[in-house]
Amino acid sequence: VLAELNQTIADVRESMDRYENYPACRRLVEFVDGLSNWYVRRSRDRFWRAGMDADKQAAYFTLWTCLETLSRLIAPFVPCLAESLYQNLVRTPLPDAKESVHLCDYPQVDASKIDQSLLAEMAIVREIASLGRAARMDAKLKVRQPLSVVEIVLADASHEQWLTGHLPLIVDELNVKRIEFVTEADKYVSYEVKPNFKAIGAKFRHEVPRIKEALSRLNGAQAKAMLDQYGKYPLELQPGHGVELTPEDVQVSLKPREGWAAAQGRQVVVVLSTEITPELKAEGLARDFVHLVQTARKEEKLDYQARISLRVNASGAVADAVQANVEYIKGETLATELTMDSALADAKHSGEIEGTPVQFNISCV
Repeated sequence: VLAELNQTIADVRESMDRYENYPACRRLVEFVDGLSNWYVRRSRDRFWRAGMDADKQAAYFTLWTCLETLSRLIAPFVPCLAESLYQNLVRTPLPDAKESVHLCDYPQVDASKIDQSLLAEMAIVREIASLGRAARMDAKLKVRQPLSVVEIVLADASHEQWLTGHLPLIVDELNVKRIEFVTEADKYVSYEVKPNFKAIGAKFRHEVPRIKEALSRLNGAQAKAMLDQYGKYPLELQPGHGVELTPEDVQVSLKPREGWAAAQGRQVVVVLSTEITPELKAEGLARDFVHLVQTARKEEKLDYQARISLRVNASGAVADAVQANVEYIKGETLATELTMDSALADAKHSGEIEGTPVQFNISCV
């Protein structure tokens, strides 16, 4: 994230030097989104860890550095928010600091912090995570439901070697049990190639009906592969006569085969198995219960490090799922104890998981 921060400073300064405010603002939004929805979310366990060790200190200091720098970086765009951030983050703990963010120097790039290969790697990892969530959404599979396997098809197979080092992160992000790299996606998806009528109408006019008919007979995967590799596809309309199509002339859509969900990006295709075993179903119910407890912690305004004990009244599959995943639930909710109590009535907190009522009480320890 420090590499991303310094790359953001470089990009914003470059845009501002050209008096191009909109690209600068867009880059700031991208960084804030990545900081919040990637770095902070992915570092949650470091922030929640009991006690204060070197890794937890590093996580906090890195976040503080990003926010303090951001307060100065956004000052020309949102001056009041920047001032509020600065006063809370800098002036409160450091009274000798400059009185206002608007009296500070604008951030300078530290080129030694920018690791382009690391940024490129993390961009692909984040793309895989984003595509996996998109595939889940299309298949109406909630993020909290674990799945058995994700198949990853890379446009550049050389990425597989370094991606292997990020597999635990991707497994956790996509909530799957294992990841496999495959070179051919035909087993999991098919491609449909349709004409882009606006493009081919201007170029080929009277040939449009024939192009449409010829495209309907194509092997979509082969056509896509040729377009990706060569940037063109020779389409035969009749013996001895054809046209040469470019990627702009067609629309290629991805269709997952039965039992799979898929999404495609610029550098990768992500394919998820949609088969849910009883064990996976139970784990998904346990994760839903964790969500209820986390919501209750917020309602009670508990400190994010506060340890709790749980007393739970549930029935059927939900009760079985909670009992089968006790250690996972305790770890996620910072519970030191979890007790099932079928006699629990009028509990302070209640909810519903797939139609099954759940009641529970939280006690601080």
